[in-house]
Amino acid sequence: MPQPVRLVATLAAPRAFSRVDDAPYLAYSATARLLVQQGDTELVVQEIEQSPGTWSTAPEVSFPAPWPRRFGRAAVSPAGDLAVFAGMHALRAVDRSGSVRWELRHRCWAGCAGHSAFEEYADDGDHRCASSGSAGFSADGKLVWAHICGPLEQDRPGGDETAEEWLVIDATDGSVRARTRTDTAAAGSVHVASPDPGRMGLSIGEGQDGSPLRWGRWDGASLVVDRFGDDDRVLMSVSPSGDRLLTVTHDQDRLAVHRVDGGRVEAEFDADTVPRHPEADSEDDEAGVFFDYEGGFIDETGVVVATVESDEQFGPGRHWLVDTALVRIVDELIYPRPVSGPPAGLGDGTWCTHSATENALHVWSLGSVDGSR
Repeated sequence: MPQPVRLVATLAAPRAFSRVDDAPYLAYSATARLLVQQGDTELVVQEIEQSPGTWSTAPEVSFPAPWPRRFGRAAVSPAGDLAVFAGMHALRAVDRSGSVRWELRHRCWAGCAGHSAFEEYADDGDHRCASSGSAGFSADGKLVWAHICGPLEQDRPGGDETAEEWLVIDATDGSVRARTRTDTAAAGSVHVASPDPGRMGLSIGEGQDGSPLRWGRWDGASLVVDRFGDDDRVLMSVSPSGDRLLTVTHDQDRLAVHRVDGGRVEAEFDADTVPRHPEADSEDDEAGVFFDYEGGFIDETGVVVATVESDEQFGPGRHWLVDTALVRIVDELIYPRPVSGPPAGLGDGTWCTHSATENALHVWSLGSVDGSR
């Protein structure tokens, strides 16, 4: 049955969503929530200040970007005091003053011999269409996990063999604490942090070839990497306890909740159990439903997911509440105003969506405007 939802807060984007700035997103941990927006020239961050019934934004902090966003993504520490830009040739850590704290250079994702400055490859088509890596901070901000095209420049002349690697890096000085090969051929990747500072998820997209999932465990001395889902799972979210993972298959037909220890599947949900869009032709065999790659935990057992991509040819995209304990898709979520794209679970009973124009984030909770469930 339809489930009405309640608007908790609206957070305006620091910059208007435009050709040179992405839509904003929320970066969150157990200790902080940050409104983040990446542009071609800067990464803008605002801390979210919460009090009962109120969400507001602190003054913004801006980190100068070493290259435009199409040449690499960025991650920000939970404290909002350090940004790491993952580019074609390097990982670069920049502090609030704009100073480079450290840099690790690696083999180019575009396969070139290397460049010392962005201007040297700004107009090169191979770099514009190249694969890419990513970076993510641990929950306590002490570590940076990074997916790169190896080897590192500092490895030479010892070995020149190209291989994708996963690094565990000291966020303070850029020293590499651990590293391992991912055995992948990425088109791109995304880091998904765990509440446990010693754990991190890495979801790697290989285009049509698959979507390897790597789950890293670092105890300060050794790095252990688990592989879940036979290279066919996209990691969407980690539960608030850190004990469960939410994934969707590469072809988007099945959701699953896994135990972190061992990867055992606790619950699965098939897209064919979701009703077709009401505007879809019931006789059209091509009008099937499939899940989006984004969604997440709103609490330990509740999950929000979407079928926006498969719905868009018929009308507004739909969001769904999933009860992982009851192993069923419970309700379609009904919003009091238009939203855009899939939802992102925040783990505290809330989730966020983009506004219809993508110039703001709306934060939601279950229940109607009067608070009823």
